[in-house]
Amino acid sequence: MRSGAGEELSRGPAAAVETTGLTKRFGDLVAVDSLDLHVRSGEVYGFLGPNGAGKTTTLRMLLGLVRPSAGTIRILGTLSEGRGTTSLDRVGALIEGPAFYPFLTGRDNLRSLAARRRLPDGRVAEVLALVGLAERAEDRYGTYSLGMKQRLGLAAALLGRPELLILDEPTNGLDPSGMAEMRAVIRDLADSGCTVLLSSHLLGEVRQICDRVGVVSHGRLVSQQRIDELGGPGALRVRAAPLERARDRLARLVGTDVVTVAGDALEVAVPTDLAPTINRALVADGVAVHELRWHEPDLERVFLDLTKETHDVA
Repeated sequence: MRSGAGEELSRGPAAAVETTGLTKRFGDLVAVDSLDLHVRSGEVYGFLGPNGAGKTTTLRMLLGLVRPSAGTIRILGTLSEGRGTTSLDRVGALIEGPAFYPFLTGRDNLRSLAARRRLPDGRVAEVLALVGLAERAEDRYGTYSLGMKQRLGLAAALLGRPELLILDEPTNGLDPSGMAEMRAVIRDLADSGCTVLLSSHLLGEVRQICDRVGVVSHGRLVSQQRIDELGGPGALRVRAAPLERARDRLARLVGTDVVTVAGDALEVAVPTDLAPTINRALVADGVAVHELRWHEPDLERVFLDLTKETHDVA
């Protein structure tokens, strides 16, 4: 599938990030290959792919930390020359591991950053509260856990009230509760008008937080679409015994083309409002129904299918 598949890039809201043919070579290695990204203003855009797919290199090029080998970058309407632009003053970023002074407290690290950027000291308390670090703000950074370091990195990225926030694996090191809090913070930022571009290799995480997603493999964009389009519609999952009798009964009821065997269960591609009808039909036919629930698409399978398609075409 070619870059930008599934949508007309010229339509919809203005772009906060737009790249055309973005490429980065390290000798014979092509880390990023003709990437066309289109991140709309005000959305949460997930940049999804396995480790080594080219995500971090792409984000570093967007921020002017790595010079592209080819292609163009436009950030918040300003064309980049590959070494950053004045628009980066309106961008916050957390790329790879955040770097702070280990002997300073979390609060003093942020105060140092705020002073260098001539930002009001009161903003430090605001971002510490926003990321849930207010109670640990007086602890030295060197004593922080990995998850706390991620939170402080996000707080630093938010100091300047950015219009665009670029995050590289923002939930790295967080426990489930911390991940949920991070998702809530990011969603609130987007709801307030901030555009968020985040990279991740966690399919389930991206599905819970993002509006649209770009899937990258071996430096190539293999899909770019709304998150609810990735993987297509879901299906009713039915676990019943005997399974063969259940399959035959459902095939007669809704058609053989929408009933498939998935391990020890059946997946029935019909609307959820048919669940009561399906349950009654199976029970009337002497089938014991152990489970009947809505099943979302398996994004792991979707990702493997998308990348396999690209490799086959190549």
